[in-house]
Amino acid sequence: MQLNPDALEIAKVLDNERDNGIVRGTLHGIPFLVKDTIATKDRMETTAGSWALLGSVVQHDAHVVHNLREAGAVLLGKTTLTEWADMRSNDRSSGYSARGGQCRNPYNLTVSPQGSSSGSAAAVAAN
Repeated sequence: MQLNPDALEIAKVLDNERDNGIVRGTLHGIPFLVKDTIATKDRMETTAGSWALLGSVVQHDAHVVHNLREAGAVLLGKTTLTEWADMRSNDRSSGYSARGGQCRNPYNLTVSPQGSSSGSAAAVAAN
């Protein structure tokens, strides 16, 4: 759904650390994505796929994001999802959000990736 505008700069800093013998842990420099319901305190939005939350500001990273960053992992961006993590309606299109549009299976665009984590599943499938 969105790319972290600071990901390349963060990766360069981590590469420099590694070049200087500083390794934060086994995740040092490893990229990761999170679903757009997971709070990140950076220049990305946390909207649950909804235009209603665009511009909202979270107070801090979610615990899991904080731990990953401390271990040296690089947050590449946020993945799309079924809006409001599938809590919006029982009558909805799986993988659709107003902000992200319809998520598709990367190998067959006519097949839904299903579920509220459709963007995360599509990203893993696409490598």
